[in-house]
Amino acid sequence: MKLTTFLVFFGIVLSVYTLVNYYIFSRGMLALPAHSQIRAMFPWIYWGLASSYVVARVLERVWLGPVSDIFMWVGSIWLSVFVYLLLSVLLVDLLRAVNYFVPFWNSIVGPETEKYKLFLFWGVISVTGLVVLGGFINAATPRVNHYKLELDKELPKEGIRIVAASDIHLGTLIGPSHVKNLVRLVNNQNPDIILLAGDVVDEDIAPVIRYDLGSYLKKLSAPMGVYAITGNHEYIGGAESAVTYLSKYGLKILRDTTVLVNNQLVIVGREDKDKSRFSGKPRKGIEELMKGVDQTKPVILLDHQPFNLDDAKKIPADIQISGHTHHGQLWPFGYITSAIFELSSGYLKKGGTHYFVSNGFGTWGPPVRTGNRPEILVIDIFGKNR
Repeated sequence: MKLTTFLVFFGIVLSVYTLVNYYIFSRGMLALPAHSQIRAMFPWIYWGLASSYVVARVLERVWLGPVSDIFMWVGSIWLSVFVYLLLSVLLVDLLRAVNYFVPFWNSIVGPETEKYKLFLFWGVISVTGLVVLGGFINAATPRVNHYKLELDKELPKEGIRIVAASDIHLGTLIGPSHVKNLVRLVNNQNPDIILLAGDVVDEDIAPVIRYDLGSYLKKLSAPMGVYAITGNHEYIGGAESAVTYLSKYGLKILRDTTVLVNNQLVIVGREDKDKSRFSGKPRKGIEELMKGVDQTKPVILLDHQPFNLDDAKKIPADIQISGHTHHGQLWPFGYITSAIFELSSGYLKKGGTHYFVSNGFGTWGPPVRTGNRPEILVIDIFGKNR
């Protein structure tokens, strides 16, 4: 991405973020009693929290350490608080707008006294806090989703167990404890092969190196190997450095390549869709990738962003595994991803292809999930000779 384009984009995002924060802040000030101590403190508290994520991103570029970690944690959690404060304030203002045309407010809640406004202020803060706390706990408790497929191809009679994960987002927030949990969950499924469908790292590789997170990934164990592809976040942070680092720890990164594994499975690993945007070079087309591939074997396509699902039918692939969407991560954004993607989460069969889009294991931005649970996928495949 060119520097000028980035600066324009960053400027627009920061301006919108500041304006929306001011809207929330102004409503909070209206709810606080004049000349009260909390009203005097509120601007410092609010704008300190609102600016913490921006400060964290700047600090991580110039001084990666405990101070940047604190700002990153505070700022990231604030982003989820920001979302639910905005929804709450919009709801209150919507009710007031309706009340303007159809008066009902006073008959239900009584006159808007200072005591009532303060009660509403703390009520919104409390509900938002509980929602975010619940989402934080939810984000730290991934589930294991099991699927069983029968393919019209030859496979070992006992079948093959695929364990897949996407969107781990290794970094400051997804650190050693999360990676240990991932490795434990994956290895406990006794996988034959492990597939990671992109966004293994969260943009900057520096925090990953600092915490030596690759040493934990090295403990992933499967007799047929551990394979991964790039996602958009590898490209945002610099794909070459991320791939070099992950490869040192036993991950086989497929970059527009195919591999025949144990003469039993064909894994097709696509570069991320955003490769051309960040590198100026297009990724290979499906037809080019499949030249010379033995299609009598089950074909598994790894493609991080689940756009253009019909591409997999051109191979044809038996299975496609994707991620990227997080299924919105925070409610109600799942409705948006469902509108954008044909499959935002879960399983779909089209023609002879089985599609899986994972919610992801980690988080992006806030370490909070209120719209769904993080997950790993266990896909048991059996052949026609079962």
